[in-house]
Amino acid sequence: MAEPRTGPLRGLVVADFSRILAGPYATMLLADLGAEVIKVESPGGDDTRTWVPPVRDDVSTYYLSVNRNKRSIGLDLKDPADLEVARTLAGRADVMIENFKPGGLAKFGLDYDSVSAGNPALIYASISGFGSTGGAHLPGYDLLVQAMSGLMSLTGSPDGPPYRAGISVFDVMTGMHALIGVLSALYERAESGRGQHIEVNLLSSALSGLVNQTGAYVAGGVTPYRMGNAHPSLFPYEPLPAADGDIIVIAGNDRQFATLTAALGAPELAADPRFATVGDRTRNREELRPLLTERLATRTKAEWFDILVEAGVAAGPINSVAEGIELATGLGLEPVVEVGEGQSAIPLVRNPIRFSRSAPRYDRPPPAAGQDGEAIRAWLTGTSTATESSQGDPDE
Repeated sequence: MAEPRTGPLRGLVVADFSRILAGPYATMLLADLGAEVIKVESPGGDDTRTWVPPVRDDVSTYYLSVNRNKRSIGLDLKDPADLEVARTLAGRADVMIENFKPGGLAKFGLDYDSVSAGNPALIYASISGFGSTGGAHLPGYDLLVQAMSGLMSLTGSPDGPPYRAGISVFDVMTGMHALIGVLSALYERAESGRGQHIEVNLLSSALSGLVNQTGAYVAGGVTPYRMGNAHPSLFPYEPLPAADGDIIVIAGNDRQFATLTAALGAPELAADPRFATVGDRTRNREELRPLLTERLATRTKAEWFDILVEAGVAAGPINSVAEGIELATGLGLEPVVEVGEGQSAIPLVRNPIRFSRSAPRYDRPPPAAGQDGEAIRAWLTGTSTATESSQGDPDE
C-alpha cells in the first residue's frame, strides 16, 4: 500500500550513490520535496553513521541530520549480484547522484556514459572535491577546501591563526549547487526529453560562495585578508561592546547610519564629514568605533537590542545554537519538525522552503543501513508494481 505523498517532486526517483555530506544533503532536500530517494550504502554503511558523538538513541546525529525521508539498500559493488541491482536501479532512476572519486564508478559500469546508454533521460550529478580534470586525484574534504580556497585566510582574528568555519560550509554549499543543477536539468528535460551529466566540485563552489572576497581579487586585484568580525566594505557591521557584552550592530547605508546615531543619542555623528558616506565610515572606522562604543557602554546589550530594533536598526545578540533554535521558535518559524510517527519519530530541523500548496514531507526517519533492501529489490525485479512515476516508484 502506498504511503501518502506530498511535495512538488513526488514521483521522481533518485538513486543516491553519495555519502558523507554534500551528496546526502542534496538528496535529503530532494526527498523532503517529495522525491523517492533510494540511498545505496556500501558494506558498513555511510561513514557518518560512525561519526560520534553526539548521538540520539545510539545513532549519530550527523547521519540523522542529512538522511531523512530516504530508503536504504546495502550493495557491495564488487559482488556481481549486487552490482546488477545497482545497474538496474540506475536504469530506472530519474536522477542519480554520486560522489565517488572522479572516474571511480566506470569500472562498475555505473559512470554516466554507461548508465545513460540505457537510460538516456537520466539526470546524473557527480560531486567531487576539485573537479574531474587536474584535481581529480585530490580527496574532497571540506576542511581541505576551506584551507585551499582561501576561506581560512579570512577567518579568525587579524593577529591570530586561520580558522575553519564552524560547519562544513562548502559541503553544504556544493550540495545546494548540485540540487540547483539537477532541478535545472529536469526543467530542460521536460522540453528535450533528454538527460545530461552535471558536475559540481567543492573548490568551484567555494570560490563562487566567497562572492565579494574572490571578486575583490578577480575584479579589483586586491587580496583580502583576515579582519576578525569586521567587514571589508562596511562599518559598522560587526559586534560592538555594550555594558555587559557584545551586540551586533549594522548600518548598511547612509540612511541606516543616521537612524543608528539618532537611536544612540548622537545624531551629530551622521553629519560629521568623516562619517558621511559608507566609504567615509569604512576608511575612518578606527575613529568611529570608539565614538559608538562610548554610547553603547551606557546600557546593557538587552536594553540596546530593544531600543535599536524599535528604531529600525539592524541589531541582535550573539546566540548559541540552542538560543538560535529558541529564537526561530519564538518568531513562529517552527524550526523543528517530528519526522516519522509514534515512538520512532525523530526531531530534526525543518526544510527551510515554504510552499503555499506543495508541502514538504516528513514521513520517514533516517533509515537504518539497508533496512529497505527487500522492498527495493522486489520493486526492481517487478514483483511489486509501480504507477506513480515514469520510471516507477517503490512506494507503489
